Parts: sequence; structure tokens; C-alpha cells
Amino acid sequence: MNCIVCVTSVPDTASVIKIGPDGKKIDEGGIKWILSPFDEYALEAALQLTEAKGGEVTAVTYGPARAEAALRDCLARGAHQAVHVAGGEATLGDSFTIATVLAKAFAGRSYDLVLCGVKGVGTDCSQVGQMLAELLAIPHVANVTKLEVGDGSLTAGRDVEGGQERVECPLPALITCQKGLNEPRYAALKGIMAAKKKPVEKVEVASLGVTEGADPFYVVRSLELPPPASEGTIIKGEDDPAGAAAQLVNLLRSEAKAI
Repeated sequence: MNCIVCVTSVPDTASVIKIGPDGKKIDEGGIKWILSPFDEYALEAALQLTEAKGGEVTAVTYGPARAEAALRDCLARGAHQAVHVAGGEATLGDSFTIATVLAKAFAGRSYDLVLCGVKGVGTDCSQVGQMLAELLAIPHVANVTKLEVGDGSLTAGRDVEGGQERVECPLPALITCQKGLNEPRYAALKGIMAAKKKPVEKVEVASLGVTEGADPFYVVRSLELPPPASEGTIIKGEDDPAGAAAQLVNLLRSEAKAI
């Protein structure tokens, strides 16, 4: 059971985000970059499958030099190989270009299952996995929270309104992994030290026949931080509950326009 896990490097969710000088990118100064949390579920699923059935896990990322840290994290947790397609500076949020690069990077590689996080935290497009599957001409199942892999096929479960849907498809296939699929493991110190010595295969995006920014599917024109949240209004009604209720109704009608 050979698995390829597509991963991306994203800002730590605790980071303070600032807009860069050009207004189209974030200011990366002081940002800690980590493996996207949803990719952790994909990696853990791949590791569990290969531990049970044999085979190897290959982690693949497309991004600038800092993205290698995410691959080292994957290697520390148990991935067998890592591939870094260098580039990505001109493809922020461009799901189709990202999927195209990954599909070309898969050429000549053997796999039974491709796993992606349901989305990359930051752009949150939730498109790369499905586009990649179409480019690879393999079936895919999105938002997977349960997974069983048999001989030549898989059965996946995903949450829908009021229950859970079960989907069966042949292998090779691609799935996008949602929170709840498993509990990702932490990297042990031994794995972290070993990962520092493991080789990472380097691939230049130009060698795949892709010119970044030449024919973008998606273009970022500007970024803006969300407006600051208002502090709210505190209504004290201990001494006059009826008056507080009247004040609340007035605010809901005149300011919130809710009634």
C-alpha cells in the first residue's frame, strides 16, 4: 500500500497576521510556519495504512524553501520519503495551478492512494484535492471522516446533514481528510533527529513544464484584515430587569436592526 500525502506549510494559527507592503501577501516576518492541521489527518491515515498493510508513505509539497520544514515534520512522524517542488511564490490560492504542479510531480511514481487535507489553513479553498484527482484521472472522495481500505477498493464515510454517507470506490483513488478521521501522532525526539538526516528530493517547478504566473486560474488583487470587532454593549439589569429588557429591545430594533 503506497501512499502519497500532499502537504502544505501554513502560518501557525496563533500567529498575528499582518498585510505585506504590496497589499497582496502577508508579512512573513515573525511568522512560524507549520504543517497544515488538516494535512496531519491525511498523514496519520497514510501511516496507519502502511503500518497495517506494508508499503511506503511519500510526502509531497509545493512551496518556497520554508516549506521544507513541513516535510521534515512528516519524516519525523514516520513518512518514508519526501519530495519538495520548489516554487509557489506566485500561486497563492491558485488551486488549479497547485493541482497541476502536483499532478506533474506524480509522473512516474507508483501509488495506491493519494491523501490531502480537506483544505489548507489560510486560503481555505478546499479545491486542490478534487482538481488533482481529475488531473490524475482517478476517483476521489472528499471530507472523509472514516476510512476502510481493502484489496483494490476503499470505503469512506463522511458527515452529511442528519447522518453519515458511505462511499465506495476502486483504487487508486484520492481522498481529502477531515477532522475526526483519526488522532494525529506527535513526532518523537528520535524521529525528529532522524528526520534531519533524511534526504528530501528537490524538484524545480520549471522542470515540470509549468511557468508560474503565466496563465493564472486565480489572482489575488488585494488582502485586507477583517474589521476590528466591536466591544459590545453590556446591559446591567440586576436592579431594574424590566428597564434592561426595554433597553435591549430598543438596541435590537434601532442599532442591530434584528427586529
